[in-house]
Amino acid sequence: MTTTEPSKTGPTFASLDPRDGTVLAEYPIAGPEEVALAVERARAAAAWWATQGPRGRREWLLEYKRAISSRAAELAALISAETGKPDEDATLEVLLAVGHLEWAAKNANKVLRRRSVSAGLLMSNQSAYVEYQPFGVVGAIGPWNYPVFTPMGTLSYAMAAGNAVVFKPSEFTPGVGVWLAEVWDSLGASQPLIQTITGDGSTGAALCRAGVDKLAFTGSAATGRKVMAACAETLTPVVIEGGGKDAVLIDKDANLDAAVDQTVFGAMGNAGQTCAGVERIYVHEDVHEAFVHKFAAKVRALSPGTSISSSYGPMTMPSQVDIIRRHVKDAIARGGRAVVGGEESVGDRIVEPVVLVDVPEDSTAITEETFGPTVTINKVGDLEEAVEKANAVNYGLGSAIFTKDRKRGLALAEKVDAGMVSINSFLAFAGIAALPFGGSGESGFGRIHGADGLREFSRPRSITVEKFAAPLNLMTMTRKPRDIKIVKWMLTNVQGKM
Repeated sequence: MTTTEPSKTGPTFASLDPRDGTVLAEYPIAGPEEVALAVERARAAAAWWATQGPRGRREWLLEYKRAISSRAAELAALISAETGKPDEDATLEVLLAVGHLEWAAKNANKVLRRRSVSAGLLMSNQSAYVEYQPFGVVGAIGPWNYPVFTPMGTLSYAMAAGNAVVFKPSEFTPGVGVWLAEVWDSLGASQPLIQTITGDGSTGAALCRAGVDKLAFTGSAATGRKVMAACAETLTPVVIEGGGKDAVLIDKDANLDAAVDQTVFGAMGNAGQTCAGVERIYVHEDVHEAFVHKFAAKVRALSPGTSISSSYGPMTMPSQVDIIRRHVKDAIARGGRAVVGGEESVGDRIVEPVVLVDVPEDSTAITEETFGPTVTINKVGDLEEAVEKANAVNYGLGSAIFTKDRKRGLALAEKVDAGMVSINSFLAFAGIAALPFGGSGESGFGRIHGADGLREFSRPRSITVEKFAAPLNLMTMTRKPRDIKIVKWMLTNVQGKM
């Protein structure tokens, strides 16, 4: 349900096509009162959702998945219009999103249903259980780079866990958020399980303070801090995904053609506007020159632009262009070399590919998130050095390792400070619904996707049931000396020797 209908009198903002600046639609800027009303409606929706039971929720969500899938072309066109990405990329995004929705719907009951746990020797007279309860109302603040796939990582798992959702999409992609709510409404449910509120940063701030039971945010680390500060006022728990500066490690035995194919996609796909995209590549010195040659050749064959056949589209957020330009300029000024493109590649809307080598590790192109079609490729003596350099930045979202030795790849993956690592592929972890997605450091905390994502939007509850009277009655103010004597014996002869 879209809770903020266009108003003739209230403040509005325009959704623009980044390919040419065309106004796509006008949307209202929801204020604190409208946001509070949406949360109030969500309370009733959450109560209704609880009455559906695990089987009912599963069926509703699978029906929602089928509805989105049947209108995938319509949604992909809207994504393309608001982000500028080619239709093929938008279609792939929809496919990944509905895959997660399906997994969440089918696995929620298995993951969250009551389960028994061991009570231990001391409490052997008790049966012990853990169950998971929904928070109630989850607030979601989504990004613009993947306006369906990323927020659906929250929406799917939050709804499957039993929550209602109030969704504030990015002001650059409000139409996608409105569409998702409208498709839910089209199913004929009696309650607005998904409500979309449109607006700017003030709307997001209002959502943080509107009494939601948990809030999930995807965006920059700087904005994530503001979200946390606002939520801290009411001790509202948060999930933060604050971007990344992901590194790829290429060993001397790697299949270079496969590594190049994957890393070019990771660095240049979606115009580099991917939180877990490839921004840094560390290559073993024995194959560095060959890798750079192959990589540069493949990048030069790309054709960014605004047509349906373009390799990638324009920058969705205009202000990102200045960040990209600053990073490229700093890298070159500090001794780095551009083997493809350069400062002149950064246009007003389209940024041509930029490939930098020999970039100092303290350059902003290495230490800060660039979020554009640029990448650094630096030489290392071995992959131990590569791991050290990969871990030197404050971000810890994703990474990838290319080596023919899978055992070595797994051993190196354990040393990489990232929430996710793919070996001999790029971003495979994002497409596997059973795997949790999230990072550490500036990349945030908490997880979406998988069983961990379902539990992220649930409160664990512990339950005990006494089976028989305790042999040692310790939970009393009149303990027997005999029982305390046995406790002391257990500490020395049991716990002290285990």
